[in-house]
Amino acid sequence: MDHLLDIAAALCIALGAGFFIAGTAGLLRLPDLFSRLHALTKADNLGLGLIMLGLILYAPEPFYAAKLLLLWVLVMVSGATGSHLIAKRALRGDGEDMHGEGMQ
Repeated sequence: MDHLLDIAAALCIALGAGFFIAGTAGLLRLPDLFSRLHALTKADNLGLGLIMLGLILYAPEPFYAAKLLLLWVLVMVSGATGSHLIAKRALRGDGEDMHGEGMQ
């Protein structure tokens, strides 16, 4: 039974890392700010969720699992808030434009 638990945990962690890599590829390859934000936040939230799930399978007691879940929720909320603020600023036209060139 422990062998199946190890395989499930390793699979979750590997899939989570794959989503992080996909989010990074989206950040580097997509054409505009909003597409980049979408790819990065979605892939990172799912990637972190899978990694946390893989780590929860190794939690020695429920308290540690609850802390990992709380950490995941806090990262999701902060990521969504940060993405919202970046998109709101881009829509207002403050600071840098879509191509990363500063205002003169």
